Amino acid sequence: MAMENDSSVSEFILGLTDQTELQLPLFFLFLVNCAVTVMGNMSLIVLIFLNLHLHTPMYFFLFNLSFIDFCYSFVCTPKMLLCFVSERNIISFAGCMTQLFFLCFFVNSECYVLTVMAYDRYVAICQPLLYGVIMSPRVCSLLMLGSYLLGFAGAMVHTGCMMRLSFCDSNIINHYMCDIFPLLQLSCSSTYVNELVSSVVVVTVVSVSSLMILISYALILYNVIHRSSAKGSSKAMSTCGSHIVTVGLFYGFGLLTHIKPSSPGSVTQGKLFSVFCNFGVPMLNPLIYSFRNKDVKLALKRTLKRITN
Repeated sequence: MAMENDSSVSEFILGLTDQTELQLPLFFLFLVNCAVTVMGNMSLIVLIFLNLHLHTPMYFFLFNLSFIDFCYSFVCTPKMLLCFVSERNIISFAGCMTQLFFLCFFVNSECYVLTVMAYDRYVAICQPLLYGVIMSPRVCSLLMLGSYLLGFAGAMVHTGCMMRLSFCDSNIINHYMCDIFPLLQLSCSSTYVNELVSSVVVVTVVSVSSLMILISYALILYNVIHRSSAKGSSKAMSTCGSHIVTVGLFYGFGLLTHIKPSSPGSVTQGKLFSVFCNFGVPMLNPLIYSFRNKDVKLALKRTLKRITN
């Protein structure tokens, strides 16, 4: 992918913070966040890989979710930490487009992976006798491949459309990263096509994935209500709890982040929600899936036992 266009702007200035006294505390805050996110997701990846009883479709999808969150932690954080240390919030045009591409790729891919995980829970609870056939290793691999390919296609569309724009005078991004709409505000050429394409892609991804998740859980709820065994219903819903919390956090903060600001204060509020969405959710996911998960706890005990022996 060529990183050149007709812009006179060769670099951008990230709007991290204009208060120098906050740079050091923010540096340590995001450094700790990155360390916890990397360690948490890597630990979950290793546990799933090493323990055979976790080699099931549910944990295969969780493995990929952790992999996406692990990679996503390196999209924005290293550059932010470097800017806090050097006190130069500069990112090159090529670096900005690269950051935008991977941002879109991992966010889109996570949407599809969360959708696939909801479908997996639907099959496990509503079609238990056919679960092994429907969610075969081949089908699971194809679902993951499709999630990554769709994420890649969406990222290519967003980045390609952004690179066709011209940036002339202002190069100060009113954000801590190279996101779509803050960049559109800087362009000196018409952004109508970009706004239309971006809106269509985002609305399509969010609406399709959220609709499929809602349908899956509606069918699960219907199935659970009509079960005669209360114990079976409780066990069925307990496997969905972690996924519901993750989906709620991901889509909740994502929606709050992209609500159009109506005042200058709303812009700052949107950045705050964006921080929770981009840094908080990837950090919390491993904790959510591990805190009350007996399988993960058992895998952790077995792995620690192997290490100590």
